[in-house]
Amino acid sequence: MAIGYKGAAAHNPLPSHMDTKLTTSATRAGSAAEVLAVFLRLGLTCFGGPVAHIGYFRQEFVERRRWLDDEAFTDLFGLCQFLPGPASSQLGFSIGIQRAGWLGGLAAWCGFTLPSVLMLIAFAVMAPSLGGPVGAGLIHGLKLVAVAVVAQAVWDMARRMCPDHRRAGIALAALVLLSLLTTVYAQLIVIALGAAAGLLLCRSSETPPAVSRTPLAQGFLVSRTAGAVALGLFLLLLLGLPALATADAGRSVQVFDAFYRSGALVFGGGHVVLPLLQQQTVATGWVNPNDFLAGYGAAQAVPGPLFTFAAFLGWVSAPAPNHWAGAAIATLGIFLPGLLLVIAALPYWRALRTRPSMVAVLNGVNAAVVGLLAAALYTPVWTSAVLSLLDLAIAAVSFFLLLRWRAPPLVVVALCAVAGIAQSLLH
Repeated sequence: MAIGYKGAAAHNPLPSHMDTKLTTSATRAGSAAEVLAVFLRLGLTCFGGPVAHIGYFRQEFVERRRWLDDEAFTDLFGLCQFLPGPASSQLGFSIGIQRAGWLGGLAAWCGFTLPSVLMLIAFAVMAPSLGGPVGAGLIHGLKLVAVAVVAQAVWDMARRMCPDHRRAGIALAALVLLSLLTTVYAQLIVIALGAAAGLLLCRSSETPPAVSRTPLAQGFLVSRTAGAVALGLFLLLLLGLPALATADAGRSVQVFDAFYRSGALVFGGGHVVLPLLQQQTVATGWVNPNDFLAGYGAAQAVPGPLFTFAAFLGWVSAPAPNHWAGAAIATLGIFLPGLLLVIAALPYWRALRTRPSMVAVLNGVNAAVVGLLAAALYTPVWTSAVLSLLDLAIAAVSFFLLLRWRAPPLVVVALCAVAGIAQSLLH
């Protein structure tokens, strides 16, 4: 089952020199310090987005370190595709748990996430001083990066998530609904209707995957009690935080609620977080639209998960808490729901993944997500960045570099930054 832009969980057999029983390193317990060291290196070097991250992870943990075998890795990846949230962070957290228990999961998340968080905070600190034509051109160039990246995400997601007329129809219906609805709950409504449409229309579009012959993970196992507690906490926060936020429980609660709900509703990959965060930060007046798109462009240039864009938004948010407190609250809020759902699902994954109804629901949700991201491509991304025919040309070249030549995002960021600065200086 290949659900969403998070990538297809293709089964790749082990190389011939590894087609033997795994060494004891796959079964013995590790330490949290060991996990932290490995994931810190990955957090500093994993460029290219979630699909590329999965390749790095497989090379590191299946081929090189042999912490788990190929089938267990594929099962864990399939679980992370199935759930809302950042797939690469959820996969790393799961590997850390099976390697060194709860501390291992925390170490994996910190090592993979914090480098990107600190880099984006550094950009947020420097952004106000980027004045003059050079600074204005750089910011505009980063906004054009967002156009190319989101356009590529829409293209790839449409091909993967809407391979038949039914799912294409769900995506188009979602786009139309988003253009008509003005409520702040428009995106939640679209996702819920997509799930219902998938249950009705997409039952036969995919067959449930076969269950692998090996354990989901060879190390530490999450108990059903822990899974139930995690699910209860996820639901309590999802339903309780909005009530606290509207009851004037404080600005910190409002910020945490906004980012928590964004993280809880991201089906289909990291780029889908863009329209959710735009609604929670720009539409509410917390973040300037130009700062929002510039930060999103900068997020393409740093390693690690795209969800760390939340740290930038938390830092630049106009009302307090902002700076360090805002970045910490936003980062924790957006990552927490995905991690809670991984813990909740690990004990039940084998049973869930074989149910045709669950496959159908996710097919519908993912198709609706295509419409959601297509709407965000137009506004705020396109309307805020493409202001001239030259802007269109820069965005189009960047789009084809990503799509056809598979250029690294870092190269595209550099190209757009230079083009934006040159355009600003010439004018």
